[in-house]
Amino acid sequence: MFKKLFITTLFGLSAFSAQADNLSSLTAQANNGDMLAMAKLAKAYSNQKNYAEEAKWLTRLAEKDSSAGQLNLALMYINGRGVKQDYKQAVYWLQKAADKGYAPAQHNLAVAYDEGHGVKQDYQKAAYWYQQSAKQGFAEAEFNLGVSYDKGQGLKQDYKQAVYWYQKAAKQGYAKAQLNLALMYADGLGVPKDEKQAVSWYQKAAEQGSVQAQYNLAVMYVQGQGVKQNYQQAAYWNQKAAEQGFAQAQFNLALMYDYGEGVKQDKHLAKDWFGKACKNGAQKGCEKYRALNEQGY
Repeated sequence: MFKKLFITTLFGLSAFSAQADNLSSLTAQANNGDMLAMAKLAKAYSNQKNYAEEAKWLTRLAEKDSSAGQLNLALMYINGRGVKQDYKQAVYWLQKAADKGYAPAQHNLAVAYDEGHGVKQDYQKAAYWYQQSAKQGFAEAEFNLGVSYDKGQGLKQDYKQAVYWYQKAAKQGYAKAQLNLALMYADGLGVPKDEKQAVSWYQKAAEQGSVQAQYNLAVMYVQGQGVKQNYQQAAYWNQKAAEQGFAQAQFNLALMYDYGEGVKQDKHLAKDWFGKACKNGAQKGCEKYRALNEQGY
């Protein structure tokens, strides 16, 4: 179970664009107080990777009380892009936008309190701002509010509420929530234990590239939990996770090649995957690698 850090995409500015040949025209408009021109300039300079100019126009936009401008300026301070990294300044602008009900800013302000960036760590304030953002359907906040209930951070531990908010975010396609929801079904926390539901949500998260979900789904196929036992599917998902560097999946995939389960037996590939698992910290992989090496593979 885990939380997401600050969002780093440009919110509210993605639709704006500007050609290089009309930057001077936009600059003139922006200098006359045109907020749309300021937003277009910020986006144009972002695309050009001229972050100092991007920060300049986001500052102008934020000072005009634009919520999107305030959030994006905060992200510049968080990432130290175009400005010196300054979490306190980030929190200042996040608070401005959050107080006006801007859901992405509310979420990032919650993360600041959660992690103690720019403010004293305060789980109760984090939970409050996650709630404000989640009520507006912001998926990341729904997920993190679920984690807060799951862990009992800033709120009384409540697995049913955790499941409720994971479900909200999962239905929006948020992979981390889909994984956590699957774990809740697998363990019977906040919901009756249901391995079929666990498999269903692991599948959704795995298809989006969640390495933990890919590995867990492979285990479900090997053990025939919530799904008909299928070594070929297990090998497929172990391969997906292994290719992302997940040591236990690399080890399990190596075993499948070693014994010819779900894949054609191939001792050389088994050795390769045992070696990769070993390099990623799986001690048993080191032992298996040495054994196959001694056998001449």
